Amino acid sequence: MSQPETFTATLKFLAPSETPPVYRASQGGAEAKLDLEGDYTEQRLEIANGRLLKGLSLDRDGFELATEESAVSDFYDDSQIEGLYRREVEALVKQATGASRTHCFDHTRRAACSQTRGQHGTREPSAVVHNDYTDKSGPQRVRDILGAEAEELLTRRIAIVNVWRPVRHPAETSLLALCRAGSARPEDLIATPRIAKDRIGELMLAHYHPEQRWLAFPRMTPDEALLLKTYDSETDGRARFAIHTAFDNPLAPEGAKPRESIESRVFAFF
Repeated sequence: MSQPETFTATLKFLAPSETPPVYRASQGGAEAKLDLEGDYTEQRLEIANGRLLKGLSLDRDGFELATEESAVSDFYDDSQIEGLYRREVEALVKQATGASRTHCFDHTRRAACSQTRGQHGTREPSAVVHNDYTDKSGPQRVRDILGAEAEELLTRRIAIVNVWRPVRHPAETSLLALCRAGSARPEDLIATPRIAKDRIGELMLAHYHPEQRWLAFPRMTPDEALLLKTYDSETDGRARFAIHTAFDNPLAPEGAKPRESIESRVFAFF
């Protein structure tokens, strides 16, 4: 089946406003819903088919697609995720980045179907353009997780890479849109409080600008993994952040199964 080079979709952005934004993370479950404070706007724009683009990389674009089969048989089995899958994503990020050490510290399951969320206590797709960390919250997450050894680790380069994977079936109804890092202006990235049940952190929301170049990878399968760089301490010109969002896929076939996915967050130490 031929694939379109581009298609049009609607993404949700932070709108310029005097109202300070706040991002409240959902608790998971059937009624899980993103709770946003501030002003937002929807923008119809062109999305390129990332499968037709060559040479995408973490350091230049902020993301890359890997073909990486997992040995996990049930992504809703916590013992497999905390044991087997943790080791898999740590090895994948180490190979992709050349890091001397990797450490997986979080797994988040998401589902577009409320029934699935209710059954497994998972969260909804995050349908607003954002990046998970800022210059403040990236290093702070290392301190939160690794305690006494954090300050020594933070004297060298660190990065945080998300590993996103569909589970049980291909992702068709709710895809990830990704903005190529070099096309996102720093002034359009807005540090925003992220309030969760157990802590207050900080992420970035983003204003739309026509210079942004967006793409998606249609019909990702469970044997594929998308790596997104959500923080990098290095400031030598390489990609440091990767703004992204879930969006409704206008090309999803009739009767497509609602998206289910897992994203794992991994420290990379150099």
